[in-house]
Amino acid sequence: MSKEEKLRQIHTEAIKAFDIIQKVQRDERMQCLQDRRFATIPGAQWEGTLGEQFENKPKIEVNKANLAVKRIFSEYRNNKISAMFTSKEGDEYDDLADTCAGLFRADEQDSQGDEAYDNCFEEGCMGGFGAFRLRSDYEDDEDDENEKQRILFEPIYDADTSVFFDLNAKRYDKSDGVYAFVMIAKTPEAYEEEFGEFPSSLYKTIHQRYFDWFSPEVVYVAEYYKFEEKTETIHIFEGMMGESEKYKHSDLTEEKLIELNDRGFKEVRTRKIKRKKVHKYIIDGARVIEDCGIIAGKYIPIIPFYGQRWFIDNVERCAGAIRYVKDAQRLKNMQISKLAEISSKTSYEKPIFTPEQVAGHEQRWSEDDVKNYPYLLINPVMDSNGNSVNQGATDYVRPPNVPATLAALIQLSDTDMNDILGNQQAGEQVVSNISGKAVEMIQNRLDMQSFIYVSNFAKTIKHAAKVWLSMASDIYVEDDRKMKSIGTQEEINYVKLNEQVFDEEGTIKRKNDLSEAKMDISVDVGPSSSSRKASVVRALTGMMQITTDPSDVKVLGAAALMNMEGEGLGDIRKYYRKQLLRMGVVTPTKQEEQDLIAEMQNQQPDPQAQYLQAAAQEAQAKSMKAQADTALAMAKAEETKAETEETLTNLTRQGREHIINTAKQINEMTMGNEGQ
Repeated sequence: MSKEEKLRQIHTEAIKAFDIIQKVQRDERMQCLQDRRFATIPGAQWEGTLGEQFENKPKIEVNKANLAVKRIFSEYRNNKISAMFTSKEGDEYDDLADTCAGLFRADEQDSQGDEAYDNCFEEGCMGGFGAFRLRSDYEDDEDDENEKQRILFEPIYDADTSVFFDLNAKRYDKSDGVYAFVMIAKTPEAYEEEFGEFPSSLYKTIHQRYFDWFSPEVVYVAEYYKFEEKTETIHIFEGMMGESEKYKHSDLTEEKLIELNDRGFKEVRTRKIKRKKVHKYIIDGARVIEDCGIIAGKYIPIIPFYGQRWFIDNVERCAGAIRYVKDAQRLKNMQISKLAEISSKTSYEKPIFTPEQVAGHEQRWSEDDVKNYPYLLINPVMDSNGNSVNQGATDYVRPPNVPATLAALIQLSDTDMNDILGNQQAGEQVVSNISGKAVEMIQNRLDMQSFIYVSNFAKTIKHAAKVWLSMASDIYVEDDRKMKSIGTQEEINYVKLNEQVFDEEGTIKRKNDLSEAKMDISVDVGPSSSSRKASVVRALTGMMQITTDPSDVKVLGAAALMNMEGEGLGDIRKYYRKQLLRMGVVTPTKQEEQDLIAEMQNQQPDPQAQYLQAAAQEAQAKSMKAQADTALAMAKAEETKAETEETLTNLTRQGREHIINTAKQINEMTMGNEGQ
């Protein structure tokens, strides 16, 4: 099969799959779109037959639904959701986990990932579905020789009408799906400039069930992602010290083989493994425009977010905060509009005269509302005999009364909207005679209305981190590549990838090798309360009231000041963080640890401390001298004792010799006498 035939087959399969998805999900996604319009576009709350019934009548919108979305969105913006990486292989890989987290935050910041997050969350919060994408691109587009890439976080706008996943994918993150589509809108001029020919296919109309790829104003193309199973050869090399390194066949360039040979590495074996890869195509309604090939990572890099999500009748359904308040909001608008219509009528009784009665006085009567004349004139009515008849107004136009049912419905609709959206006024009111704890409980009750959205978005960020790590393992492979990293306190650091270092045993190892990163990913989600840090400060100050230890009071006070929010307090927070670092209360970052070591090395000694240290050294020297003198005296005493013992020993030996000699003489003398 030729390449052209294969691409035609891929296009046919893609269009068939997309048509099936569109038929199944169109109604659900249309509701998502209508919900977003309902909350944001002026006049959208009157779209449809309801607006037709109020033709030529006031159509007032009191958009309380949008206020609820703002509160949920503000709660999300006030509480950052961050991904955390933990090594699966023990503490020795903790540095690699920190490297992954720092690079992830740097890619978020450099590609303005907060814009992608915000758009995704807001669309999902309003309509029920949002999404963003991860994409690899060259670090410097203007440098032809720079082949290094970075991972970008990009928003997908109108995700409910442009992102579609495999219908067999049931998991929240769609990681069990086989394919996905992302629709991209282009003007015909932009399409022709980019792809070289003008589209010629059906036009799109909003009422058709099947998706139309072309319309007079806009042309739609699609990114088509599809999983493919690839067999990959892994080469295992062994060094002179027994260490091993693994490389994919595609990574073994001639330069890499030379570098491995210079380091003393020899290939010992190969292994074939099966891996899922993602193939990307650009298609339109007629053809495959571009075959982008295999992309980085092992996941489809489209990250979905659902406000609320269910499967009912085997159809995926989702909703945001607007879906179930629309009827109450419409009822509210109808009542206010009707009340406005009634109020626009005259507020006083209007007399009704015959034309003859006001002839010549029309202007005075018409100006009365503005000039407020003290009296008005009418012409007398004449009878058949020409006599004046005292006749007033024939009747009066009276102002309408407000129906009692209308007032009751207005009150009921307010209650219903508060029940559905949460009683926001209760959280915003400041009551002087209730405690801060009671206010916090009210706020927490309101937060529960938005917790499901923040919780679901935490799942989205977790999947985004997993997709990012998979892509980074394929992209960030250059040796000694220096990359920016951002710490937990927004401090900027730099790391080197695949840096050769010696371990404690003298073996060469690679530091910050993301191809070896096997991580568990979790997310840190704080309590959904705009007063989170204020709650921490209240807790710390409360503890200070029951603590008597001065050192504990000092620590608690510094921690409270470090968590205080307010304009101009940034330097104060930094100061008290340094104080807590010096006291050993707060765990320092690597940069802070280095700064503390440098500070201790450069610190000038205190004169009082120097004096006390010198006095202590002098006392220690005197003590050592006294010990030495004592030891010398004891040594001399031992020497004298030894000399005495030696003297006594010599004297005893001499005495024994003298006695023996004397005995010999006596014996000789005795023997001589006996002989005589």
